Formats: sequence, structure tokens, C-alpha cells
Amino acid sequence: MKFSYIKPRKKTPFTPDVQLIVRFFSITLIMLLTTYAFLLFKDYSFTKEKRELIKNRIALEQSIDAMDAKIAYIKKQKAVAQKVHTQNMVLKDSIANLFDLVPERITLSRAEFLKNGLILYGVTPNKDVYNFMLQAPLRSIFQKSYTSFYPAQNGWLQFVSTNYINEDEGEELSSEN
Repeated sequence: MKFSYIKPRKKTPFTPDVQLIVRFFSITLIMLLTTYAFLLFKDYSFTKEKRELIKNRIALEQSIDAMDAKIAYIKKQKAVAQKVHTQNMVLKDSIANLFDLVPERITLSRAEFLKNGLILYGVTPNKDVYNFMLQAPLRSIFQKSYTSFYPAQNGWLQFVSTNYINEDEGEELSSEN
């Protein structure tokens, strides 16, 4: 006996509503896994980039330190060069002043500069010309002055004048001020 007018169908747990829900959750799960994989990749790339940036920073800091050392060396060299230049200018002025100090009647054959003195070799017509025209200015500059005279073949006198600045007195004066 049949009470139904339709042919019975098989019933499955996968109804269209369930299939829709499964598809929705599958797509959502795939999107979540894709997002998670993307975030893992980005985390890895950021970590790698961070390591590279740290290495670059360390290299730049070392480069900056090396440049600072070079700059300090160049500054020292500049100071030394300026000191030498200043000393050369002072020496040049001293030589010019020395030759301005020597009168026309006295001829210098050699001048030796010492750290704290000066040695002059030359020829003078007589001791009086030397004493009044050269010895007086030298004594005003130097604390100790010694002169030796030797007769020359032409009747003039050769002289050797040794003049010293007493450095101890100069240091005492500068320490008192």
C-alpha cells in the first residue's frame, strides 16, 4: 500500500543550506589561512630587513668612527702645519730684522740660528764700528753676548759674535704673569 503520491527520495545531511554554510566557512577558513601565511611571510621579511638594517647601521657607525679619526688626524696635521707656517714666518721676520739690524759698514759672512741664540760671523772695519753699530742692538735683544775678533788679510777684523737668550729668565717672567 502506498500512501504517498511521490516517489521517496534519499535524504542526505548535505542539504542546500548546509552546503551554503560549508562553502561560507571554507572560504572564510581559506581567507584566514591565507592571511596568516601572508602575515608570517611579512614577519619573516621584516625580521630579515631589520637584521640588514642593523648590519648597515653598525657598518655606518664604524665608518663614522673611522671618519672621525681621520678628521681628528687631519685637524692635528693642520695644527702642525699652521705651527710650522707660523714658525717659518717668525723665522723669516727674524732674519729680515737681523739683516736690517746689520749696518752697511759691517759684512756678515754667516749666521747660525740656535734654539736660544744666534751666532754671527763677519767682517768689520774696526772694533768701535762693531761695538757702536751692531753690538749695542744685539745686547738689547740677547741677555748674554760674547764677541771674538781676528785680524783679516785686508786690515779689517773678522768677528764671531755668540749671543744667547737666557730661557730660565723668560720662563720665570711668564710664570710670574
